[in-house]
Amino acid sequence: MNHRRGDLVVIANRLPVHRTSPESPWETSPGGLVSALMPILRENKGVWIGWAGSSETDCSPFEHDGLYNVPLHLSSKEVSDYYEGFSNSTLWPLYHDACQTPQYDRQWWAPYVAINQRFAEYAAREAAPNGHVLVQDYHLQLVPGMLRELRPDVRIGFFLHIPFPPVELFAQLPWRRRILEGMLGADVIGFQTRHGAQNFVRLVNRYTSHRGSGQAVNVDGRKVLAKEYPISIDYDRIESLASDPKIIEHAKAIRSDLGENRTIMLGVDRLDYTKGIDQRLRAVYEIFDKGNHTVDDLVLVQVSVPSRESVDEYIEVRDRIEKLVGHINGEFGTVGSVPVHYLRRSLPIEELVAYYLAADVMLVTPFRDGMNLVAKEYVASRKNEKGVLVLSEFTGSAVELDRAVLVNPHDIDGMAATIEKAITMPAQEQTRRMRSLRQRVRKRTVYTWASDFTHALDAEQPRPSSTNMQLPIDTPPPSP
Repeated sequence: MNHRRGDLVVIANRLPVHRTSPESPWETSPGGLVSALMPILRENKGVWIGWAGSSETDCSPFEHDGLYNVPLHLSSKEVSDYYEGFSNSTLWPLYHDACQTPQYDRQWWAPYVAINQRFAEYAAREAAPNGHVLVQDYHLQLVPGMLRELRPDVRIGFFLHIPFPPVELFAQLPWRRRILEGMLGADVIGFQTRHGAQNFVRLVNRYTSHRGSGQAVNVDGRKVLAKEYPISIDYDRIESLASDPKIIEHAKAIRSDLGENRTIMLGVDRLDYTKGIDQRLRAVYEIFDKGNHTVDDLVLVQVSVPSRESVDEYIEVRDRIEKLVGHINGEFGTVGSVPVHYLRRSLPIEELVAYYLAADVMLVTPFRDGMNLVAKEYVASRKNEKGVLVLSEFTGSAVELDRAVLVNPHDIDGMAATIEKAITMPAQEQTRRMRSLRQRVRKRTVYTWASDFTHALDAEQPRPSSTNMQLPIDTPPPSP
């Protein structure tokens, strides 16, 4: 079949490429989403629409590595209001169980609407007749409805990468109805978990005039599918890296540097208040304080990737974590040996896999997470079927990876006891659990996710002649 440019359009907050300066060449950004969608985009002469980054002023479309990129410019004020404001200070904390209080600033709503409209207009211009458009994540929840108004001929998919909150939390949002109706512009709405999809349908029934049951919502005679499509990793790539002799040697060097006879615990997280790093450190403190383990036999390597460093809440959580690291090392360390090694930087995937290979116990304990791919990467790297994954109950990954050692990250004593159990787990039980986990992750990769989601979008659904989903900026917030 001959494809036209724009048969498949991806809309995301960021382009799948980056460069260090306007004079530098473009490079493909790392990440599972980009890897999964690239083959489909190339095959379908795809287009990717996204923000090019704050340093970019040239917004001319360009081709890179077989993909047509359409940059969208955002002013510093728009970044502040739409991205740092409504997206990351309102929606992000609300969708993560309000573990940080969401800010409902009315001045952020109009820029959020305006930027979503801009994305929708770009997509309407780029999409081929009867093409497919995939809209990504919480920054762009109004785009499906806006795009349907502009281009009722296209098939629209929307995927939410973060959790979708329960009714009681989402109900706080002053603009709840318009967010829901914006999402309902899609033909397929994907969530990380079944609970997320169920929450959405319940909210649609409560706060809109549309009615849904099970996985389907009827929107003026058009069927909208709301279903879970758990995202995953490139399993073969991680397993291949874990077999690379250079990476294996690096892992051995890490173990040698930390101490061959020590049990190595590992945490790898974005530096974010949702990740529960400070709570994890408190649990580690309790383990050392009880005296069953000392700096001679136990060590934690905590990799914290900097994130949103200009935002006050993130500065506070960084300072809190670094203070705890100093407290633990000061109380339980010795000259030449500390219980916590803290790396505040981003590591390339090759180095991360070396740490995965070196670690005996992987600690993935966020307060809330849509999926958490670090847990899956650790499992994919453990070809020897040894090692223990300690996993928060409140991650999307816990649904699939139920053979991990599950913990409640809010319970410091319980988490400390569970980590101690993981440290002393017999090799036979480690193998039994890890073998099961590896089978699960191998079965459903990021390519499975992309295939399932795009096939669902291909399925024929009844189409209405028109929709009524205009979302004006100046309309007052709706009543329930």
